[in-house]
Amino acid sequence: MVKTSRVIFLGTAGTAAVATKQLRSSGGIIFQIEDLQFHLDPGPGTIVKAKELGINLHHTTAILVSDSNIIHCNDVNILVDAMTHGGIEHRGLILASKSVIQDDVPFLMKHYRNFIEKIIPIERDHKVGIELVEINALSVEQSDPVAIGFKFFCPKYTLAYTGDTIVTDKLLEELSGTDILILNVPFPGNKGDDKHLNTENAIKIVSHVRPRLVVLTGFGLEMLKADPLSEAREVQRITGVQTIAARDGLSIAPAGYKEYKSPVRGFD
Repeated sequence: MVKTSRVIFLGTAGTAAVATKQLRSSGGIIFQIEDLQFHLDPGPGTIVKAKELGINLHHTTAILVSDSNIIHCNDVNILVDAMTHGGIEHRGLILASKSVIQDDVPFLMKHYRNFIEKIIPIERDHKVGIELVEINALSVEQSDPVAIGFKFFCPKYTLAYTGDTIVTDKLLEELSGTDILILNVPFPGNKGDDKHLNTENAIKIVSHVRPRLVVLTGFGLEMLKADPLSEAREVQRITGVQTIAARDGLSIAPAGYKEYKSPVRGFD
């Protein structure tokens, strides 16, 4: 089992257009800390990408799904099969928005519900403890009315993943104190719609939260055309906070940033 702390990006696609063209993978994010392995938003291609990167999906402790977007929940059933050896082992947790597990036609099939030890329809402001980690559900705003984000309180650092959202005062408040911040940013500059983040929104969040590290992911076609690396550099230039653009297969060690101190800067 895992004894280190790592975040591995099985995919960085943020829209169906990017995923279907396979410009970026969409297998979600793996967060490992000591013996725990969390799988966030397992979209299309989870099994293939995990094998490619040497991730043992049977070691999954919990599956966390932020919303009912196919990019975030498509492979939840096959992941349950992998983590339970086809139901031979009755184990694991699912923490997901109600739209994924309680809708009239939920993404989580009845067959696979019987494989899991516990299924938790997690709502905004809810907290769940799993051994040494406390997970808080973040209040996000997007097309799925019951979508959530996740904030992990670990012994030495705090990690947050917003999922898809717009900027709200409540979200900014909930993100305060975050050390490692993962933002889904499908649009560059000030482009986009009223349901997702763009680079300008990311700058606003980072300037308020002041984390030790920011990772941009969840890219759309326009972001790929603009180059996520350039957009990440712009976030870092304006905020002074270390910012990187995720790539498929990227692995970072969150504990390595616990002593990182970013200079305090405002907007240029």
